[in-house]
Amino acid sequence: MISRVLFTLFFMVVFLPTAFANLPDFTRLIETNSPAVVKIRAVDQAPERRRQQIPQGQAPDIFRDFFGQPNQPRRKSEAMGSGFFISSDGYILTNNHVIGDADEITVRLNDRREYLATVVGADPRSDLALLKIDEKGLPSVTLAAAGNLKVGEWVVAIGSPFGLDYSASAGIISAIGRSIPTARGEDYVPFIQTDVAINPGNSGGPLFNLNGEVVGVNSQIYTRSGGSIGLSFAIPVSVVVEVVDQLKEKGHVDRGWLGVYIQDVNKDLAESLGLKKPAGALIAQVEPGSPADKAGIEAGDVVIEFNGRSVIEASDLPHTVGLIAPGKKAPAVIIRKGKERKLTVTVGARPGDNSAEARNGDGDVLGLTVDEISDEIRTKWRLSGGVIVNKVGADSPGAEAGLQVGDVIVQLGYHTITGVDDYGAVLEEIPSGTPVALRFFRRGRSVFRTIQID
Repeated sequence: MISRVLFTLFFMVVFLPTAFANLPDFTRLIETNSPAVVKIRAVDQAPERRRQQIPQGQAPDIFRDFFGQPNQPRRKSEAMGSGFFISSDGYILTNNHVIGDADEITVRLNDRREYLATVVGADPRSDLALLKIDEKGLPSVTLAAAGNLKVGEWVVAIGSPFGLDYSASAGIISAIGRSIPTARGEDYVPFIQTDVAINPGNSGGPLFNLNGEVVGVNSQIYTRSGGSIGLSFAIPVSVVVEVVDQLKEKGHVDRGWLGVYIQDVNKDLAESLGLKKPAGALIAQVEPGSPADKAGIEAGDVVIEFNGRSVIEASDLPHTVGLIAPGKKAPAVIIRKGKERKLTVTVGARPGDNSAEARNGDGDVLGLTVDEISDEIRTKWRLSGGVIVNKVGADSPGAEAGLQVGDVIVQLGYHTITGVDDYGAVLEEIPSGTPVALRFFRRGRSVFRTIQID
């Protein structure tokens, strides 16, 4: 008994101090970088004008945004979040879902100064937004080099959880390259997964490495209660840099696009396709006339490398393609019938992306721009007529009905749509304030919805 006590005392005296000495000290990092972190208050003066809906960048229900939208419309809605200065001249990065449709955005610094911010640009697909305040000589962060993250390294988050200003929490990188498709099935962000305690109000705040460099932007959490359970996700700096550059230049983001539908490769598929192991992105379908089609990519091909990056899982392909500027040529390595081939793909611009035209809602009364369908689609989908959607205006009736670029509208109300002229005539008869039946084809499948002109 005495020997056990002596051993315990010996362990506490000799080993515990050494163990604690190896833990990182975050004090200097937090003191240096806290002044660059801001608290954001976004006010929507009249949310009842807008229908409650899932933002384009939001993940499935269990991945909660870091601020709550009211279940019932109110005369005034407020959202709280975090952000940080990326330059001394007042540019602030935060999440798109923090600012939403806010009429007024207030930024509060850690020295209690407050400023009204303007939106330079926003990108729902990456859930990033760039704000600007009219001030100079501000503290700012340093962005880390892309691709240097390792699982297991320490990271620190600074933000305003539950409105508590400039709180810090620490943890480790649990995984990198996490694929979390949005409600619309889009997957452009290879998320960083951490066990850092992130809660409502941390959204849009920075995630630092031990060198005091920002490696990501805290974006969402996995939760059943609304609070942290040790699963948080951040947008990596590789995406941040690309998005910020485009938002500064154009106010929106143009993404690379191939025009393919993909799926993962399992063990049986790998064996049947002549692969050494289950890896790559299996091409399930190629859109006619798309960049992939023009490059010679076919259904059944497996993309194992694109633009110099290995494609291990199917989600790696859109993560890579989305960061390539439209018009750029990219090399691709595919497996076709068991043999490796090399192709060159001229990456296209994703149709209906956040162009100025789409954001301004150009189009008809439904917010749509349509065209005649091609004979190829008519034959492939066995259609007698219809019009194809080329653009969908943001916040338009078409967007609220869930229409996407590439959908083929075949019915409005009780009227069958045979072509553009027929579509225009039917639009003139659609009543406002009343839901109207809408039928369209998406990827060859018939879908019924309702659409309403407010």
